[in-house]
Amino acid sequence: MIEVIPDPLDGERVDRVVAMLLGLSRSAAASAVANGLVTLDAATVSKSSARVSTGQELQVDESVLDPAEELAADPSVLIDLLFEDEHVLVVDKAVGQVVHPGAGHTTGTIAQGVLARYPEVREVGQPDRPGIVHRLDRGTSGVFMIARTTLAYDALTAQLRDRTVSRRYLTFGWGHPQTPRGIIEAPIGRAVRDPTRMVVREDGKSARTSYSVEATWKEPKLSFFSCELDTGRTHQIRVHLEAINHPVVGDGRYGGGRDRLDMARPALHAADLGFEHPASGEWLAFSSPLPADMVDLLSRLGPPDSGEVPS
Repeated sequence: MIEVIPDPLDGERVDRVVAMLLGLSRSAAASAVANGLVTLDAATVSKSSARVSTGQELQVDESVLDPAEELAADPSVLIDLLFEDEHVLVVDKAVGQVVHPGAGHTTGTIAQGVLARYPEVREVGQPDRPGIVHRLDRGTSGVFMIARTTLAYDALTAQLRDRTVSRRYLTFGWGHPQTPRGIIEAPIGRAVRDPTRMVVREDGKSARTSYSVEATWKEPKLSFFSCELDTGRTHQIRVHLEAINHPVVGDGRYGGGRDRLDMARPALHAADLGFEHPASGEWLAFSSPLPADMVDLLSRLGPPDSGEVPS
């Protein structure tokens, strides 16, 4: 579909224009932009917040008009809420829970559980991941946020983009870094031969992780890391720790599977989250305690040879 932007729509956001012209929901229009299906004057639009101008030629791929199967709500999904108001939810995710549907995981996701409790979220964000502002991997436990309104979605994604969200993760890594504190700044992109695997590559997206070693053990030779994200690339901490030769314990995909120490998943936990409330502007901070499998590993390791494990 091709349309020329008329005077009344001059200066409007492109996702609103697509929604109005095609009779779509805002979330469907935003998803079309995110998937590279919208162009202005033959240039692909990369941001839903981009503004259109009178006379520009807007083109939307015809596939956007094909009705997609609606994501099913699932009231059986357990959701551990740390915070809830009319704009935002903060969830403490259990090990093994999947945040939103994807390859191999089409049912039983947190997004579907949210839809069952808060059906209005269906119109927020992208249709296949309603309300989801950021996500945690299936094997990662801990705290993350979900938007209930478009206002919240736009504000929270902007905070993530502007790197003002505070995110701290705890993890066990193999070996002992030369320095107890450091910054890993290395671009991340998809592996050429396996696009489901992320790697450090020169043409990847910028990625920055700050770490501190909180405790170490000599046997086995392990470190307990506290990591803070300045960016939020897929598998970022796992890829960055592998890049400095201290892969996450239990993470066979990224070099940490030499001895899993009875960890059935990468030992990575999203412990702390802080952000500005999208409506009030109040700073909110949340914490999640270490899950049982990481507590059990600490117990089996015994007291560290140096440092202390943060509570």
